[in-house]
Amino acid sequence: MTEQTDPITVLVADDHPLWLSALERDLVAAGFRVVATAADGPATVRRTRATTPDVLVLDLNLPGLRGDEVCQALTDLPTHILVLSASGEQADVLAAIKAGASGYLVKSARPEEIVDAVRATARGEAVFTPGLAGLVLGEFTRLADEEADHGSDPGEEDDDRAKIPELTEREIEVLRLVATGMSYKEIAAELFISHRTVQNHVQNTLGKLHMHNRVELVRFAIARGLETPGEAPSDSASQDPMRG
Repeated sequence: MTEQTDPITVLVADDHPLWLSALERDLVAAGFRVVATAADGPATVRRTRATTPDVLVLDLNLPGLRGDEVCQALTDLPTHILVLSASGEQADVLAAIKAGASGYLVKSARPEEIVDAVRATARGEAVFTPGLAGLVLGEFTRLADEEADHGSDPGEEDDDRAKIPELTEREIEVLRLVATGMSYKEIAAELFISHRTVQNHVQNTLGKLHMHNRVELVRFAIARGLETPGEAPSDSASQDPMRG
C-alpha cells in the first residue's frame, strides 16, 4: 500500500498573537499545511467548517466561545481536535474531552512534543500530557459505573457485550485492548499484527460505531465492560494510557 504523501492540514486557534505565530511557524517547518488560523471561538468554528482540516489545534480560553463550546459545535465534522491549553485543571480537561476533543496537552510541552502530538491526533490517536490520560480514563470508568448502577436488568450488561453491532471478533479484540489503555504498538505486539493493521481495525470500528475518535471508543468499551479482558494489560500500558 502506498503511503499518503499529502501534508496533514491543520487549523490553529489561539488568542495570543505571538503564541499563534510561533506555533504556526513550527508546524509549517515540520511539514504540516496550516490552512487557517483564528483568534476567537466563532471564527474558529466558521473557519474549521470552511476548511475541514485534519486537525484543529485549539486553545481553551478563546473570546466569544470557550474551547469546549467550539468542540461541541464541530462534533459532526471528521476533524480531530487537539486542545493546547495553559490549564491542566481537571474540570477543563474533562469538559474538553467530553465535548469531543481527541487529546489534551498543556502549553509547557516542548515544540517537538506538540508536533508529534499533532501527527498522532491526525491518525486518530488520543494524546495527553502525562497524568491527564489516567484522569480521563478514570472519569469514563466512573460514568460507566453510574450507568451500570441505573441499569434495568441484571443480564443487560452481558447482552450489551454480545450485541456490539457489526464488529468482527478481531475488531472486538482490538477494542478490548484499546479500552485498557494500551498503545497501538503494544496492541500490535500483543496480537502479533502490524501497527498499521491495528490502526485499520480502529478506523473500521470508529466508522461502524459512528464515532469520531479513540476517546469515544474507550468510553463505549468501558460502558460495556470490555476493559476487563481475561488477562491484565502490561505494566507499560498503565504508565501511558490512551496514547497510540
